Amino acid sequence: MRIRFSLGIFALALLALPLAAQRGGRGNTPAAPSPPHDPHDLTGVWNLAGGTDLSLSRTPPPLTPEGQKKFDLNKPSYGRELGSADAAAHPEEHISRRRGVPPALGNDPIGDCNPLGWPRLFFFGRPVEIIQLPDRVVQFWEWTHVWRTIWTDGRQLPKDPDPTWYGYSVGHWEGDTLVVETAGVDERTWVDHFGDVHSEQMRLTERWHRLDRDNMEVTMVLDDPRFYTKPWVSEKKMWRLQPKREIREEFCAPIDEQSFNQRTRNPAGGVIKK
Repeated sequence: MRIRFSLGIFALALLALPLAAQRGGRGNTPAAPSPPHDPHDLTGVWNLAGGTDLSLSRTPPPLTPEGQKKFDLNKPSYGRELGSADAAAHPEEHISRRRGVPPALGNDPIGDCNPLGWPRLFFFGRPVEIIQLPDRVVQFWEWTHVWRTIWTDGRQLPKDPDPTWYGYSVGHWEGDTLVVETAGVDERTWVDHFGDVHSEQMRLTERWHRLDRDNMEVTMVLDDPRFYTKPWVSEKKMWRLQPKREIREEFCAPIDEQSFNQRTRNPAGGVIKK
């Protein structure tokens, strides 16, 4: 009887071996290797990953008195509504996230189709096509079809460049990371949608690092001693490759913006214009 019982157990164990092997095989299958890529080639259409915060970070560094004065003049339409119960319920958030006003009552430059400027364009949520040439990297952005040139031919950043909407940018490689330095951004632009400020003394350092074929990590450091008491270090921003996507035509047309203001923004903000 004991022998029969032992043989039965042995037979069941043998039958279980193939199942265990199958389960183990499925559970231990190594992940498929990442498709090959050149870490020094950022070519392709990229889009900001979902859930990415739309500023360098949620807490800017302290402002100088001059920077605070400029900050207080801005009236953004993003963030929690100024004076609302929602804003009061989140005192831990920076004031830039708790001072939103209806668009018709704000003074966001993009309300009149002015250029977003840099780095605000980075946070706008539209894709960018990166094209690499021997002496430069060109970023072609979907929003307003604007391009940005990053010179990689060894030239230095100008000491006092004339201010432009997107500044002057030079880049170089440090290992597998493209380091970009930008200066000369017109201070009439905002850093982000929340009305954070910068002066024409701003120097922005970006680090573009391709982690694998489909993912790229970007970090920034904004240094502006005229408006901030210390450098503003960003959180990590993730970008995803969009291999089948094309850059579409998307413009901010003043004629469309004016019509939208009259039909939607102004009535929503209690402002009626004829």
